[in-house]
Amino acid sequence: MSEVLLEVAGLKTGYGDLTVVRDVSLTVRSGEITVLLGRNGAGKTTTLRAITGLNKVSGGSVAFLGEALTDAPHKRVAKGISYVQEGKKVFRELTIEQNLLLGGFSRKMSKRALADSVSEIYQLFPILGSKRALPAASMSGGQQQMLAIGQALMAKPKLLILDEPSQGLAPVIVKEVMERIHELKDTGLGILLVEQAVQESVAIADEVSVIEMGRTTLHGSASDITIEDLQNAYFGAKV
Repeated sequence: MSEVLLEVAGLKTGYGDLTVVRDVSLTVRSGEITVLLGRNGAGKTTTLRAITGLNKVSGGSVAFLGEALTDAPHKRVAKGISYVQEGKKVFRELTIEQNLLLGGFSRKMSKRALADSVSEIYQLFPILGSKRALPAASMSGGQQQMLAIGQALMAKPKLLILDEPSQGLAPVIVKEVMERIHELKDTGLGILLVEQAVQESVAIADEVSVIEMGRTTLHGSASDITIEDLQNAYFGAKV
């Protein structure tokens, strides 16, 4: 059995006095992908914000490598958690290589180690290497998403959290992004993936969790979950 990286149990969180997530539980293991699904407004992003320290946990627990997470967001990055937020948040005016180098600064690596890490990203995403000197703004949406993932990987995380990396991308690009994400788990990385592309994400998942109205309605092995299970978890929504 792979090592448990992240364990969320009975999570309750929200914004100020507004509770959005009432009872969410999930697990992410090393070398595996856990996909978190749910309709718009179900509480997926709010769950990720609580895990990464951007939202206060008001109930339940969030543990990383067996220890409760109570640190500030930047300290969670230092512990090995990288978060790629929704919307391809890269520095558009900087070059691709500058974006990647910024991603590695949190690790306080030497120039040689930074260069080696950048080379690893170029091997994973060759298109970034071929355009390294161009500004990020010059790339397509799919390429910017790859850059955002590459930037997060520069911090050498144990856990990579991705919030809807396929958003706004053409189907053929969605397939390519999912293939790259699937390859990442072979490095031993644990991945928590929030997605609206249900079938594409379940196809690469090891575990699947569905939330509805801030509560977990389905959790289990991707190989055991059927389309009917997903439809029931979504309260009849088509997937």
